[in-house]
Amino acid sequence: MSDFEFDHIGITTTEPQPQEDWVEASKIWVTNPRNHPEHIEFLRYREDSTVPDAVRYNPHVAYRVKDLKPHLEVGGVEILIPPFIVGDFLEVVFVRKHGAIFEYMRYLKEGWFGN
Repeated sequence: MSDFEFDHIGITTTEPQPQEDWVEASKIWVTNPRNHPEHIEFLRYREDSTVPDAVRYNPHVAYRVKDLKPHLEVGGVEILIPPFIVGDFLEVVFVRKHGAIFEYMRYLKEGWFGN
């Protein structure tokens, strides 16, 4: 793997989606982007989600990385959601740079919510 490789595009929805998984830390339902032909992850937020509006109301581009730190230490990066663990398989961070929202993902092990 290079420093980073494309993983998915995240799009907010208000409609329940097939095969959603619940993320308690963010209070959202997400779909597995590997099940979508264009690698789209749908995110549906519960009303009391604490996810910042910049992430909640804008699409994001997600990259798989070996280490989050180098992607946070470059100029022009605004951390919107500090690094956190999803389930037991993934560490993620959301940032704004180049006027867009990015998610950097460091897999702790392969899989998706127990798959």
